[in-house]
Amino acid sequence: MTDGAWSATRPGLAPREVATHCPYCALQCGMTLREDDTGVSVHPRQFPTNRGGLCQKGWTAAELLDHPERLTTPLLRDPATGELRPASWDAALDQVVTGIRAVQQDAGRDAVAVFGGGGLTNEKAYALGKFARIGLRTRHIDYNGRFCMSSAAAAGMRAFGIDRGLPFPLADLGRADTLLLVGANPAETMPPLVRWLTEQRRNGGRLIVVDPRVTATARQADLHLQPLPGTDLAVANALLHIALTGGWVDRSYVAERTTGFEAVRRSVAAWWPARAEQLSGVPVADLEETARALGTGGRVIILTARGAEQHAKGVDTVTAYVNLALALGLPGRDGSGYGCLTGQGNGQGGREHGQKADQLPGYRRIDDPAAREHVAGVWGVSADELPGPGVPAYQLLDSLGTPDGPRALLVFGSNPVVSAPRASRIEGRLRDLDLLVVADLLLSETAALADVVLPTAQWAEEDGTMTNLEGRVLRRRALRPPPPDVRTDLDIISELAARLAPDEAAATEAAARFPADPAAVFAELRRASAGGIADYAGISWARIDGADGVWWPCPTEEGPDTPRLFAERFATPDGRARFHPVDHRPAAEEVCSAYPLHFTTGRVLAQYQSGTQTRRVPALRRAAPEAFVELHPDLAARLGIDDGDPVRVTSRRGELCAPARLSAGIRPDTVFAPFHYPGAGRANSVTNDAVDPISGMPEFKICAVRVAKG
Repeated sequence: MTDGAWSATRPGLAPREVATHCPYCALQCGMTLREDDTGVSVHPRQFPTNRGGLCQKGWTAAELLDHPERLTTPLLRDPATGELRPASWDAALDQVVTGIRAVQQDAGRDAVAVFGGGGLTNEKAYALGKFARIGLRTRHIDYNGRFCMSSAAAAGMRAFGIDRGLPFPLADLGRADTLLLVGANPAETMPPLVRWLTEQRRNGGRLIVVDPRVTATARQADLHLQPLPGTDLAVANALLHIALTGGWVDRSYVAERTTGFEAVRRSVAAWWPARAEQLSGVPVADLEETARALGTGGRVIILTARGAEQHAKGVDTVTAYVNLALALGLPGRDGSGYGCLTGQGNGQGGREHGQKADQLPGYRRIDDPAAREHVAGVWGVSADELPGPGVPAYQLLDSLGTPDGPRALLVFGSNPVVSAPRASRIEGRLRDLDLLVVADLLLSETAALADVVLPTAQWAEEDGTMTNLEGRVLRRRALRPPPPDVRTDLDIISELAARLAPDEAAATEAAARFPADPAAVFAELRRASAGGIADYAGISWARIDGADGVWWPCPTEEGPDTPRLFAERFATPDGRARFHPVDHRPAAEEVCSAYPLHFTTGRVLAQYQSGTQTRRVPALRRAAPEAFVELHPDLAARLGIDDGDPVRVTSRRGELCAPARLSAGIRPDTVFAPFHYPGAGRANSVTNDAVDPISGMPEFKICAVRVAKG
């Protein structure tokens, strides 16, 4: 156990251990959990993604299992005092069902909404989508992965016909001659991945990083491009322009494997390097050096992440880098390609099987008649009974409690009070609901507002599967059962479905339709996904157990899985990838005299997502105890701010107050804050809620602010 670990001793407990995976990021590092009468300990294990490495978050992951703040009984809001009080499961579930029935009877089925999370197992994500569609019969379901991967997913679908973060194994990174990372800081967000970057450079490869800040990853790069936030698209178009003039475009690949190149060629003709430099601040010499490295390297990989994607033009920005990769002939070539670094633990699987507003299991579109027929058949209902598409996450959250929006919300595995843009507004929307139900393991800031809080099992207390950033389906194994009065999300969904039934016979049928056994849910998921883009039909728990995971698509148990995509064709009707011309456009909110600085957000090494879990681990709290505002010393001097001074960052939507942290590694026209913290230090009080018109991704990474001391 690490220093400060929370552990409940169990004298006389027979030692046991289980091979599983870290509960945090999409790297899904392999680990072994051991429990004896001294508690639970974490041990790294050799697994292809982490090769025995763990970050501090992984090492301390078991400390939450017996944490004193863990929820161990349902909570109900006392109408007399307004406080949350312990209650029985019967009382809590009765209140949920009564509230749902009242709201739907008064305002229709769509008056109830569901909000999920990218940390839920595949089984839970699947069951939650199914429950929304045929248990509640509502179209309103989305999840926090909309704030993570949606722009890259949309760009991948329109270019390749498929959305899988990495279409090749992670180990390919270590073999790349040139690796371009755009808006990614894995040294802090997923540290074990840095082993592959180290290997890549040890093998003589070049690492080029595009980031407005000199991050821990950028410090390891051979070349760092430091653009103004929101100008990554211009940089990509300039790189393709240089590749064209340099003669580095793979003309035979373009002719044989793609369509639409001529329109893109014409569109990037206007993006001469000097124009991109004037807009982005990246010197022409650096743009030319980058294009040369990409165009003349043997094995070349381009990766994007949230820095490029969390913009109101995120889909087009990713598309620009996909265009560059296609023009260079990278996708489908051994050791080369385009990929996206998925963030959340099950950010990949969580969006494949029904949590997104417009999707059904297997990455099927909910408005596709054939998809509706297939999934409805698996679920034992008529396709006509399935609701239509809902709305993306921010639009859903912003409509809560309004005359035309949902009046009840069920939240599983998410904390939008901290994680949503324009968070003060969303907090107000949650307060306006007739019924807010939150299922969580700790009292998050969102759960603290709820009418009903349902305590859920933790990652080490339930079986299931996760899909990592490579599209590799993994097994999460239970070390022990949850505490006596804690239930799994599948238990909760099953019980709610039964209680919502009109009579006893229907309740029995509903309970059978929504099994609490994750193995049974996964077996049904396989049937529902069969024939879809994300086809899991050939993936069984036994097959996963016999290997280091199984890559989708995998249509049959006897046939191979697919660690590498695009070797022969793309997942489009004609097998060709699609170029799409895209052009730079300004951020949704530009700086002005009243708000003269750019604001951007991101993660720090010791915290994760909204911090609900990591802020309660002593070692992680000591390492990163509070929010901060990073600003350049020249900017600080102009504003009369010293390191550690209280700083107020104000936008048109709200303000953030936190200590100053001076760094020469950030642009003088930009300030940064991590988004893990609530209260006065909440970065998302400031961020812009403008969204990408295709993906629904909010513009987390840039808005206009003013900064003052105090």
